[in-house]
This record gives sequence, C-alpha cells and structure tokens, in this order.
Amino acid sequence: MYHLLKGLHEYLTRKEEFSVIIIGLDGAGKTTLLEKIKTLYNETPGLDPSKIGPTVGQNTGKISLPSSIINFFDLGGQRGIRSIWHRYYDDCHAVAYVIDAQDRERLSEGWEVFNTVLSSPQTLNIPLLLLANKQDSPSSLSVSEIRQDYEDWDHRRRESARRRFGEDADAEMERKRERIASLDVLGVSGLDGAGVREAVDWLFLRVQNSRRDLADR
Repeated sequence: MYHLLKGLHEYLTRKEEFSVIIIGLDGAGKTTLLEKIKTLYNETPGLDPSKIGPTVGQNTGKISLPSSIINFFDLGGQRGIRSIWHRYYDDCHAVAYVIDAQDRERLSEGWEVFNTVLSSPQTLNIPLLLLANKQDSPSSLSVSEIRQDYEDWDHRRRESARRRFGEDADAEMERKRERIASLDVLGVSGLDGAGVREAVDWLFLRVQNSRRDLADR
C-alpha cells in the first residue's frame, strides 16, 4: 500500500519538463544570461561573469517552476558550432535567440544567422524569442531600435532576392514575413538581470501553450 500511495503521489506531483535552446553569435552573452537565470531561480547561484569563458559545445542549466521544469541548453555560437544547432531543434520546445545589442558591427552577421534559424522548417511551430542582450550598457540599442534594425536588414534582403529570383521568392518570403510580424523582442541584461524574469515567463507560457496546441491536433 505504501508503494502504491508513494507512486500515486509522485505521479500527481510530477512536473512537466521542457527544453529551451539558447543560441546566437559567439560573444552575444548567452552563457552569462544562462548563469543569471540559474542565480535568479535556483538556490545555488550560477557562475560569476568574470569566470565565464567562451562556450565550446554547450552549457546546460535547469530551473524548477511551480508546475514545470525548464532545461536550458546554451549552444556555442562560433561558426563551426552553428552547423549543429539544427540537431537540437526537433527535441526543444522553444528557441531563444540572443543578439548583442551593443555590438553594432556584427548586427548584420547576427541577422544572417537568425535568418537561417527562421528558415528552418524544424522551427516553424516552435516558440521563438529574440533577446536584445546587454541592455545594461548605455551604448546598446533599445528593443525598438533592434527590431527596426532587423526589419531594415530583412527588407534589403527581400529586395535583393526579388531582383535575383523574381516572384519565385515571394511565397517563402511571405511566410517568413508573417512570423516576423508576430516576433516578440525583449530586452535583457545577463549581467544585472534586467528583463530576465520576463523572458523566462514568456518562454514558460509559450511552451505550455505550444504543448496544448500539439495535444489538440
């Protein structure tokens, strides 16, 4: 009887687990962001930013919320590692793409990489959040400026594709344009924690809603 009751209790109190991947260019502050998430949500704090080095491969973290557990996978952003990101898409429930809002020289490169994420069929039905990191810096672009910079970059890309391929490019661009229109952009700071709880709340709500949508199909 004890084992039966114990098993029933574990079943009733078991939390759903979700996986979120954190991707972006190297130097965007992905690992610092993950360590700040650990600090804010776990009893054991994450690494101090001064002890964080470049990610080779992946870093992981887990947080426990009242009804769910979220596993985070921070993937390296170097060119050689980006080619394996797609292997994680099928098994994740959401994607957080981190852009360095302070590094204006690499914004175009960041958008090129972001575009490959958007273009992957595997991410079509996965919640996707764009995080404008390093908002603690006075020289960082604001959320509205980051969104505008991306829209300007995407407009130039679409015009170039239309000149090269004509109407053949319109259908794919229209699907992507619809997703861009509904794209959420949040400002965060992996250093001081500004906006981090809001980003985690966004991810938590979206992965739960996404799970319900899949169950209803």
